[in-house]
Amino acid sequence: MRRGLLYLVAVMDWHIRKVLSWRISKTLEADFCAEALNEAIHKFGPPMNTDQGSQFTSFAWSERPRRSGVRISVDGKGRFLDNAFIEQLWRTLKYEYVYLHAWETGSETKAAIQKWMTFYNHQRPHSALGGQPPALVYW
Repeated sequence: MRRGLLYLVAVMDWHIRKVLSWRISKTLEADFCAEALNEAIHKFGPPMNTDQGSQFTSFAWSERPRRSGVRISVDGKGRFLDNAFIEQLWRTLKYEYVYLHAWETGSETKAAIQKWMTFYNHQRPHSALGGQPPALVYW
């Protein structure tokens, strides 16, 4: 935003690169991350691998997969390549969209990110997917 920070989390299908769910928060607490995870599990099934950030090792994040019988996999410390696909998503979002705008409010930012995520999943071509968008390949 023009002033202040917001935090963004996304749950992604690594194979297809589709963003399954995402959330924005004013704080770096784990609840918004857990909400995104719950939505992804509800709509698409068990999660994949996570980063080592405190929100991803918190009880709020980890209790949901445990209740579902899912074994949690966490990136190795300092292993940026373990999380390459989500890092690529952040880079693409920032350079193609975020750095080109200066939103005033959190709700304005959220609406803009929603628009971009829809574009990313349904229209943006991916070279790794033969030039097709993730949602087309996913279904």
